[in-house]
Amino acid sequence: MGDFNVTKANSPEEIAKFTKYLLRDVQALEYMLKNNWFDSGDTHIGAEQEFCLIDENYKPYPHNLEIIAEANMDNLSPELAKFNLETNVTPQKFTGKALSNMEKEILTDLNKVRQVAKKHKADIIITGILPTIRKFDVESENITPIPRYFALMDALKEMRGEEFIINISGIDELNMKLDSGLIEAANTGFQVHLQVSPANFAKRYNIAQAIAGIVLAPAVNSPLLFGKRLWRETRIALFQQAIDTRVSSEHIRDRYPRVTFGTKWVEESILDIYKEDIIRYRVLLGAEIPHDSLEYVKQGKVPILKALTVHNSTIYRWNRPVYGISPNGKPHLRIEARMFPAGPSVADEMANAAFWLGLMEGYFNRIDDIRKYVKFEDVKDNFYSAAQTGLGKRFKWFNGKSYYVDDLILNEMLDVAREGLEARQIDKEDIDHYLGIIRERVKKSQTGASWQLNTFSKFRDSASREEIMTLLTSSSVKYQKKDIPVHKWKLPKMKELAHWHPSQLLVEEVMETDVLSVQPNDIVDLVADMMDWAKLRYVPVEHPNGEFAGLVTARSILKYLRQAIHEKEYRDLRVKDLMITDPIIIEPYEQLKKAVELMAENNIGSLPVVHKGKLVGMLTETEFFHLSRRLFNRL
Repeated sequence: MGDFNVTKANSPEEIAKFTKYLLRDVQALEYMLKNNWFDSGDTHIGAEQEFCLIDENYKPYPHNLEIIAEANMDNLSPELAKFNLETNVTPQKFTGKALSNMEKEILTDLNKVRQVAKKHKADIIITGILPTIRKFDVESENITPIPRYFALMDALKEMRGEEFIINISGIDELNMKLDSGLIEAANTGFQVHLQVSPANFAKRYNIAQAIAGIVLAPAVNSPLLFGKRLWRETRIALFQQAIDTRVSSEHIRDRYPRVTFGTKWVEESILDIYKEDIIRYRVLLGAEIPHDSLEYVKQGKVPILKALTVHNSTIYRWNRPVYGISPNGKPHLRIEARMFPAGPSVADEMANAAFWLGLMEGYFNRIDDIRKYVKFEDVKDNFYSAAQTGLGKRFKWFNGKSYYVDDLILNEMLDVAREGLEARQIDKEDIDHYLGIIRERVKKSQTGASWQLNTFSKFRDSASREEIMTLLTSSSVKYQKKDIPVHKWKLPKMKELAHWHPSQLLVEEVMETDVLSVQPNDIVDLVADMMDWAKLRYVPVEHPNGEFAGLVTARSILKYLRQAIHEKEYRDLRVKDLMITDPIIIEPYEQLKKAVELMAENNIGSLPVVHKGKLVGMLTETEFFHLSRRLFNRL
């Protein structure tokens, strides 16, 4: 959980003051490393579980602070958006029943929150990206009202100096503009922590980098955003673009995003990473610093390194270095694996954790330096390939050899992971159970992402996008409550979609977004042929700058033709001569019920959907006809 006691660094003086503390934190850390201050006792593991609140219609439920107040759980905290929450798992000694104990604790915590949410006619879901999330949900009014989050969003916007543009391509393409970086909140993850000794940090961190793509490939669970089929783990691309502070430039110059895999292997220690991050990334947030860390260590006291911790919290490495203080008062170091999505089930999450932890330990015991066997460029490429395609891709591994990641996992990685877990004396039943989940997931090629995409394909021609997204969400919740791993999930049936109330839908959830349009100066012949070829009755008109201008209807075309026949004269009219310049329009965030009433009261068959003067979609009687037909079939 992040430190909530931070502020935006508003002035050059504040930034300079914070930077001074930041540099002294690095000096203090360097001193502690050189003088062996760090905890050398039992190795611990931990985790952070992020999840979403959803209402009875499976849409985001933006009331996290109320749920937290009622739940009264010390390890429960809010996340960036009002519908996001996070629990911290109690650190466990990395041995025995640690993995199954963590799973039990997570399930217990989630159930506690679920019971509180139930009183509000709400529920929870663990998922990389909530299928039913809407653009409306990630606009600035849904930021959790905590100073840290407002400070972060303000700092990002100020540093970017431009609007937040998201552009991700997969099977479909998403290209959109937002008013803030809150789109980051669409992501929910399951972060795994491993305590490491300072002497072995570089070796272990490099192993974490090397295996990142391999452990991500079978864990992908975020293929959909706003109904678009993008990357198998869209979180990776979305997070980078949401937090990106780079601005466009005419010249070719290397600039690195704040969400990063990294640029090279670690050579010596954790200081390599912290120093690079201070060099590359400007200060985003500030904080009141309780003490001068360098003076603290000179007095023999362990500092909290608050400036370094705050700065580190604004740089999102997929394997993040973490400094902390153990219950015994000694400092310790951790590696936090951030690439894993939340879900599909807690059992799946713990299987992902077991696989990663086992490989971290197994390769640490097997090899002296992983840099000798695999290139950094190859493991970075493996990581982004896994995010884009999941399983089924060829990866570069030791000595430059290429393998299908499925074969690499089944024929080598699971054995290495088993060795690692056995070396830590993890319970045999736990090893068999969790690595067995990974094995079956890979053998059946059924990840959370593939289950979602196969469900989408199954209903693409027979249901609306909104119905499919709701079905995916409701089915996921059903399986999660039973903690069934995803390789056992069956594709759902539309009749299983319960408690779906179309009257409560928003216009943006039903409107057609693949809209053909014309411009005012286009000839009428063009729009007439467009209507004929595409079987349209209504065509919106947009100015060249994208501003909505009006609407051409089949009736206006017929009127033009009738007049031309009557007068026996063909006139070279333009769209602007016959378009309706002030049609009735509707905003995307209005309720569908209002749209129905507008169309009925005004005896019209279409509504252009307009936001801030721009056309974002069309709502016609066709959408209502298909919606009604599906409802009758379901009944």
